[in-house]
Amino acid sequence: MRVIVVGAGVVGTMHAWHAVERGHEVVQIERESEARGASLRNFGQIWVSGRAGGEELETALRARELWETLGERVPGLGFRANGSLTLVRTERERAVAEAALTRPDAAARGYELLGEKEARALNPALRGDFLAALWCERDAAVEPRTAQLRLREALLASPRYTFLPGREVREAVGENAVRDDHGDVHTGDVVVLATGAWLGGLVRELAGPELPVRRVRLQMMQTAPLGEPLTTSVADADSFRYYPAYRSAALYALNAGQAQTPTAAAHKMQLLMVQRADGGLTIGDTHEYEHPFAFDTVEDPYDHLAEVVEGFLGRPLPKITRRWAGVYAQCVDTSRVVHRQQVRDGMWLVTGPGGRGMTCSPAIAETTANELGW
Repeated sequence: MRVIVVGAGVVGTMHAWHAVERGHEVVQIERESEARGASLRNFGQIWVSGRAGGEELETALRARELWETLGERVPGLGFRANGSLTLVRTERERAVAEAALTRPDAAARGYELLGEKEARALNPALRGDFLAALWCERDAAVEPRTAQLRLREALLASPRYTFLPGREVREAVGENAVRDDHGDVHTGDVVVLATGAWLGGLVRELAGPELPVRRVRLQMMQTAPLGEPLTTSVADADSFRYYPAYRSAALYALNAGQAQTPTAAAHKMQLLMVQRADGGLTIGDTHEYEHPFAFDTVEDPYDHLAEVVEGFLGRPLPKITRRWAGVYAQCVDTSRVVHRQQVRDGMWLVTGPGGRGMTCSPAIAETTANELGW
């Protein structure tokens, strides 16, 4: 087959990867010189721990397997099975972690509740104050700023793969074909539109104005090198409020009896933190759902995150070297892993994984390939 992939973010690149792996010819078209959106502006986490049970968890676990295999074949991805610790500071927070252990899929996630000393032994950089930690053995990480670049380098080694950057697809031409802004028509047996948060223009024309996908904006930051290993990813108990795996009577009690700080509540925040290959820390994040989004970043969330991180590390945060905002596409029905829609014969739109994009993209693309009979 000849597969046309529009979009070079992680979802599009994983579709290209699966197609090439199955022996097909692939043309991948990207409007920028390389991906610049949420596929780079994220934690690089392969985040199994908080996923909803059922299809979402199954997708995440399968994606975790695929990422590990990819990491063996493409070392530049920086894959590492580092797991995660969600740190709790109060008895109400500990109760939510304990409730998570009773889930029927707790073992599949690798859940274990660790005491303070056990958590510090696993991650010695955590010298601050906390009571206990929910360990998730299945979580992992990659390097988000370079993952797509390294995957593309591997793809370019195949004579069946062509990458066309700096071309914006403007028009669907009949079936199985698109025209770019250079005037070139690209025809295949199937076209996959993996356009991320770009939901206007051609996407709106093909999918209609009622596309059940929304855009979400976040703020994040990165520090200078920590000077020591942060051996696991780290989250705080605000993530219990955000991720569906933690829904329980204990979470209801937490929400009713222990409010978030005003800043965290106003910006719909949680702490997630991952150490990068250079030793710096990627830290976030916020959630903004109402349009129009702000065009600038605000400092209060960064101050809140720095305070939380310093409390867990028991030391000052290294200098903040980068701050950024990003926008990703999320299904309005957040229980859906992704929106996959046939918009014309031979043409499919795949978008809306939300904050699951980096985690689930290999399995999302594999499902597309299976369903389309590649």
